[in-house]
Amino acid sequence: MTLLLGVDTGGTYTDAVLIRDEREVIASAKALTTRHDLAFGIGAAVAAVLAEGQVDAGEIGLASLSTTLATNALVEGQGGRVGLIYIGFREADLAAHGLAEALGGDPALVIAGGHNHAGGESTPLDKDTLLAWLETDHGISAFAVASQFATRNPAHELAAAAIIREVTGRPVSCSHHLSARLNGPKRALTALLNARLIGMIARLIDKAEGKLRDLGVEAPLMVVRGDGALISADQARERPIETILSGPAASIVGARWMTGADHALVSDIGGTTTDVAVLRDGRPAIDPAGAQVGPWRTMVEAVAMRTFGLGGDSEVHVRDEGLEGGVTLGPRRLIPISLMATEAPDLVHAVLEEQLRAAAPGEYDARFLRAVSGVDGGGLSEREADLLVRIGDGVHPVGRMLKTRMESQALQRLVRRGLVQIAGVTPSDASHVLGRLEAWDGEAAQKALTLLARKRTGSGNALARTPEDMAQMVVDRLTHQTSLALLETAFSEEDVDFGLPSVQLAAHVLMQKGLDQHAGLLRLNTGLAVPVIGLGASAASYYPAVGERVHTHMILPEHGGVANAIGAVVGRVTIRRSGTVTSPAEGKYRVHLETGPEDYAAPEVAMQALQSALEVEARAEAEAAGAADIHVTVSRDVKQAQAEARQVFLEAEITVEASGRPRIAV
Repeated sequence: MTLLLGVDTGGTYTDAVLIRDEREVIASAKALTTRHDLAFGIGAAVAAVLAEGQVDAGEIGLASLSTTLATNALVEGQGGRVGLIYIGFREADLAAHGLAEALGGDPALVIAGGHNHAGGESTPLDKDTLLAWLETDHGISAFAVASQFATRNPAHELAAAAIIREVTGRPVSCSHHLSARLNGPKRALTALLNARLIGMIARLIDKAEGKLRDLGVEAPLMVVRGDGALISADQARERPIETILSGPAASIVGARWMTGADHALVSDIGGTTTDVAVLRDGRPAIDPAGAQVGPWRTMVEAVAMRTFGLGGDSEVHVRDEGLEGGVTLGPRRLIPISLMATEAPDLVHAVLEEQLRAAAPGEYDARFLRAVSGVDGGGLSEREADLLVRIGDGVHPVGRMLKTRMESQALQRLVRRGLVQIAGVTPSDASHVLGRLEAWDGEAAQKALTLLARKRTGSGNALARTPEDMAQMVVDRLTHQTSLALLETAFSEEDVDFGLPSVQLAAHVLMQKGLDQHAGLLRLNTGLAVPVIGLGASAASYYPAVGERVHTHMILPEHGGVANAIGAVVGRVTIRRSGTVTSPAEGKYRVHLETGPEDYAAPEVAMQALQSALEVEARAEAEAAGAADIHVTVSRDVKQAQAEARQVFLEAEITVEASGRPRIAV
């Protein structure tokens, strides 16, 4: 008998499953994700599933981890302070592809260097300026290096990375290691986000490995990549950006394994995000444009999935404009009040009751905060550092911590850095009030929803009459926003051009009236034509209403609440490596390698040389990832032009894929 252990660390819950012989789920368990120390949540979930399955930890032959941590961090704008070294570009290029926005005030250095399209050096690398800049401590936790045409010749990226490591000892992300495609600014963005995630993902993996060893699990740890494939823990530490959409990708693999569905939408609701993808012929498609998470379009190969800042723990915002008012949800995740009250019950209840006795609603009603330990706090301003010290180790009402409006802005920056967490009203609290959830402190949720209901609309009336009405308003909004997410995904994947962006089509009045099945002089009837597989711990609470809204069959698998953990152990190790052959001059065919360009006299010889190099690299990476029975496939995309009755070679891109099931420890 082969036992597989799958673990998924999400924004709210850490899930664990045991699968026997890759065919049967024999046990599953959940524990709260403990962001201040992920080891506690991982340990609790694994210990619980081992007890549930009544198995010895030493019997486990494979352990695998999927995580929404990187996805959530990018959606919420969190991560370490990074430094970008931008080689051969102009200062103005920082604005391309949202680089300046992604930096968010973190330091960047633009220096001379880079190569041309053919891989030749354009300008020598300005090492002196780089060294001088590194002499100042910028509070950087990791560096990103991107050089012009580095995919054609990575020499300057490699040289700059070597200097940075020697001077600072900090991790460095080179853009050409993350993508073999052109588009320097986009590769720079990918490298920047990778650097931002390095510390966070390394801590997660270290904690997971340590806790598994403590529990007696000796099997090596695998990690799910954003395309659903498995990689080793060491590979994930080096390229954490590849784990964005890890959890969602695992959920699709798990959904297919549980249901056998060939054509469906898969919607996975977590604490922070809702992830929607399309299953066609039983396989999720890979996004040809690169994974997009929140506002960031990266060059990471991942499933074609749309991630929305909408989950069970999404922040509830009061919409007070207009006569009726209302609420919106997300994209930021909060700690539910009902959960915070289980951690600091006396404080939370005392503050909520004090706020209820106030004559008028307060700006920070039902809002609390706490610091997160173990996160790099380098590069803070004086105001941010002072606020963090004042917060200390305790839980506090937000209103008591903020002395000025400037401190409110400082608090938001601390939240974005992952140094502080906010607690407030969420759909999870609404579910407690409506009797759909009993996991935490329902009385605290009742008080918090009462406070929220007292907020005023544009007409001066209270937002809702009772906490139950307020809770239903929140859940109805979750149904509406989830329906929009499903419709937007469906429109984006349709072959028909409807003439408007998918986000506009989903919310269009005709679409919404069709969902209402309007029947006047016109009859309108719209909805989804394929079933939806609903996944996530709260799917059973929220998704039946979503299925009714979009008029489709909602499939809720028995183990849908742990689909990510299931997908973590039923996937395959798959390593893809790509490279390019160009023709800089007639009769010269250039192979672009990590070691630099190599020229050949014939295109087939050049392509075969590149293919051989890629096969060696992909196979070695697959073996390092723990793959067995490796199968290698090769694809070529050769571009040619017709000139004077003959075919002229322009360029070729070769992709090698090495794939196999992970080795099982015996």
